[in-house]
Amino acid sequence: MERILYIKANPKKVEDSYTLKIAETFVKEYKERNKNAEIIELDLYKEDLSHVDMERLGMIFSEEENNLSRYADEFVGFDKYIIAAPMWNLSIPSILKTYIDHITVAGKTFRYTENGPQGLLENKKLIHITSRGGMYSSGPGADFEMGDRYLRTIFGFIGIEDFHTIAFESTAALSPQEVEQNLQGVVKNIYKHVEKF
Repeated sequence: MERILYIKANPKKVEDSYTLKIAETFVKEYKERNKNAEIIELDLYKEDLSHVDMERLGMIFSEEENNLSRYADEFVGFDKYIIAAPMWNLSIPSILKTYIDHITVAGKTFRYTENGPQGLLENKKLIHITSRGGMYSSGPGADFEMGDRYLRTIFGFIGIEDFHTIAFESTAALSPQEVEQNLQGVVKNIYKHVEKF
């Protein structure tokens, strides 16, 4: 059975979030097309995630067995990942960075070798669903986009190279009517992304 982890990094309700509206549509469509898939939802705002302190810092970079958290062990048990995280202050919500600090653990998701670090999560897939107030995928704003870029880098570091993005942009730059029209266009094309995932 295919196991998918749906990570939500947004405190808003679905009706108030473009990111979550798109993500929920994606998940619903995926379930309909893949009846046997098991999709587990992880709402980071309902978890008791703590920032890395001195004790945890040493555990992250040690390949010795440790009890950093249950998150790293759980994470490796999935085949695919859906991350719903909007752009905040040019990057990702800080709670998602904290979660990543819990799962990026030597000996679990990557290891050190004579040729440098090596990711241990090969042959897995990830899709990042995000919304942005401006245009950051191209044009002058592209240099300021650091959220999706960071996620691609860190998940590539742990071996997940099959990484795709659905970005709904210019939500603060267009009229409400234009935003709604664009949103419907993205939702209608969700099936294309589902087929590739």
